[in-house]
Amino acid sequence: MEIVHLRDIIDVEILQEIQDRFSEATGIAAVTVDFRGKPITKYSKFSRFCSLIRENGRCRDACYQSDAHGGLEAARREEPYIYRCHTGLVDFAIPITVNGQYMGSIMAGQAKIEESELNRLDQIVKEVPGWKDKEEIKAAYDEIPVISYDKIVGAARMMFLVSNYMVEKDMMNLMQEELNAKNLKLMEQVKARAELERALKDTEIKALQSQINPHFLFNVLNTVGRLALIEKAPKTQEIVYALAELLRYILKNINQMVKLEDEIAHIERYLKIQSVRFGDRIQFMLDIPESIRNICVPSMILQTLVENAINHGLEPKEEPGTIKIIGYTLEDDAVIEIIDDGVGMSKDRLHMIQDEYLDMGAISDSTGIGINNVNKRLIYHYGPEYKIKIKSKPNVGTTVKVRIPMKINARRVAHVQSAIGR
Repeated sequence: MEIVHLRDIIDVEILQEIQDRFSEATGIAAVTVDFRGKPITKYSKFSRFCSLIRENGRCRDACYQSDAHGGLEAARREEPYIYRCHTGLVDFAIPITVNGQYMGSIMAGQAKIEESELNRLDQIVKEVPGWKDKEEIKAAYDEIPVISYDKIVGAARMMFLVSNYMVEKDMMNLMQEELNAKNLKLMEQVKARAELERALKDTEIKALQSQINPHFLFNVLNTVGRLALIEKAPKTQEIVYALAELLRYILKNINQMVKLEDEIAHIERYLKIQSVRFGDRIQFMLDIPESIRNICVPSMILQTLVENAINHGLEPKEEPGTIKIIGYTLEDDAVIEIIDDGVGMSKDRLHMIQDEYLDMGAISDSTGIGINNVNKRLIYHYGPEYKIKIKSKPNVGTTVKVRIPMKINARRVAHVQSAIGR
């Protein structure tokens, strides 16, 4: 069970005010301590006698022993405990408890009562001899006024009621705040769940709407390809077949690991289709060495980055542009760079895309969404150190760097080859 500290639930300034007014009205010194005996308020009306006597080490230790014993006895009794300290002055400890948990106490007293009443009280620590021989301390002791025992009892009971009522009230307020916070959190969870369920239903509907039989789609594309051949349109036939293979690759490898060689072949088909769209406006160059073509990568990551380079780097550019896709090894990693000489990005735009692995609340266009998707998949497979790196300058171009660990790929290649064999 978590321990609740007195300072956490009570308004110390108000407690200090109550304590000060109590001391002024009764002439009784007071201080409030937590369950460890550590003061949480300042001393109110601390007597000159007690200040002087605590300058002596043995007397000071006896004072601490008196306070500690008094506080423990009050906590054990769960009511005010009135006693005599080692000098014969009357002190009392007022326990502060909530639901049976001892949270601290108010230590008060430093008062005299009639000699005839002293035998009613315990002297819990033996007197330290010698202090009465010092005139200044003896004079300070004589300054302390005599208070009736009944007044001491009344003051102790009054502070017991006030302090515990105050603490219980503040404790109830704290519990209410915690309950409100839990209710708010529960409402947020219910809302999030409702939104998730609604999004799931929307996804299911969209999935149903998009469930076109792949075989039907490929048959149509093959028919269009043969028709283009009959009509003597070989370029159209080539593009249709490229599109068919591109779609077959996407449908077959959704969320799969594939060999880089297959991903490159897919990119070549994609670029062939784009070359029809852009003609001489965009030039493409692929330079991936054989040494890394056998590694495995998450499918579709290169197309996403190449597509971003075309749509957001080169298409807005008035002059012709170039995209280079190059690969090389660096220590234990394979590195693939997608380089374009397009319009580039400002520093602010670049920071917005890269910050916090792309905060989806800050990114709304396809550049951010596409890069965010690639980043998440790379981090999922290889760890956060393998997120993509982007360099860009306005009117110069953009370079996107992807690193793939070679050591992990040894197991993945064997797995992929086994799957292909099946």
